[in-house]
Amino acid sequence: MTHASLVLKNVDITFEGALSSEEGLKSWVRRKLLSRNAATATNYRIAALQGINLEINHGERVGLIGLNGAGKSTLLKVMADIYPPTSGTVSIKGHVCPMFEFATGFEMNQSGWDNIRIRGLLLGMSPEAIEEKLPEIAKFTELGDFLDYPVRTYSSGMFIRLAFAVSTSINPEILLIDEVMGAGDISFAEKAKRRMFEFMEQGKILVFTTHNFSLLNDFCNRTIWLHKGQIVADGPTDEIVKRYNDAHTNSL
Repeated sequence: MTHASLVLKNVDITFEGALSSEEGLKSWVRRKLLSRNAATATNYRIAALQGINLEINHGERVGLIGLNGAGKSTLLKVMADIYPPTSGTVSIKGHVCPMFEFATGFEMNQSGWDNIRIRGLLLGMSPEAIEEKLPEIAKFTELGDFLDYPVRTYSSGMFIRLAFAVSTSINPEILLIDEVMGAGDISFAEKAKRRMFEFMEQGKILVFTTHNFSLLNDFCNRTIWLHKGQIVADGPTDEIVKRYNDAHTNSL
């Protein structure tokens, strides 16, 4: 049996484009007097990831840390095959299940039941498999009668319950999580943690981005520190977290 793996070699992600903006009144008058167009175009180029080299293999539980804008979510989307690299190569072996941007894939006017089916199909489940797992998924959500209601009426915590229950029910080989655990209520967070431990006991790959170092220590035996789209450090979680905290304490 071939084990799951993620291999990135010299991966760059660059976002480029043009933003149109209207200048202030004074500039507008000046340009009118000079017979120039009031609208200007500003080009932008953002190097979201730069020279990323990493390999994640079967059984590894990897945390991603860094300040906001460091490239953590972008890296997860590369691993999920959502963002193709601008340069470099990405090799993915195994069924990937990404868990982020929870509103994506939900039909707001449909019930929770319908959205379980829709999300299951988007994750590659067959209609038969979805119907078989429907009672288990519904029970895990603890949403009860709310499953009969349109999901537009749901709170963010209810969205997380529904998405987490469906995504982890398919038993993926690679699970990518972006700041999920801190958004739900305490009782569900504990339940989600137990399911995560069950997942890890099966030797699957977990990649988890968070600012909560307590969760990081619970779930991850390896941590990657990102800064401005580059890998600063990669190693055992306790060691990398200490280096990260020391660096930010010294910068205060």
